Amino acid sequence: MEIPKAQLLLKRPVNIKAIVTDRWKEEAQQQLQGQINQINEQLQQLEIQGQRAITDLQKQSIQPPGPQIMQQIDSLQSGINQRKSELLEQKNQSLQQLEQVQLLQLEQEVSQGTIESIFTLNLGDNLLDKWQVEILLRDGVVEEIRGHI
Repeated sequence: MEIPKAQLLLKRPVNIKAIVTDRWKEEAQQQLQGQINQINEQLQQLEIQGQRAITDLQKQSIQPPGPQIMQQIDSLQSGINQRKSELLEQKNQSLQQLEQVQLLQLEQEVSQGTIESIFTLNLGDNLLDKWQVEILLRDGVVEEIRGHI
């Protein structure tokens, strides 16, 4: 009679890498440009909505506006400026990423993040070998699985 082996099911991070191709660069650039366009729209909406809110506050108050209304306007403007700064920072990051994508060489490998995988660990297995797994994609298709599955 065979004695059952001791086993564990564990999760591990699996690195995903992509090979830079013309198609990959085009898709990455389109995605980043889409993010930039969306941020630009949010900035425009923020400006319009902010001005509308300030105008409404001014219309509701006596002329000249009292200190309480001025404080509300200042608070509103401060919130608008803070949100605008956050959006501009996001836009700047996207622009930098777009520039980096344009500089990538064809056939270069770039990180695409990680996913989790479950694996079996048996007595005598080398944990470090089994832990280091990587998937290499070319235009979304698995080209290579590196490491011990």
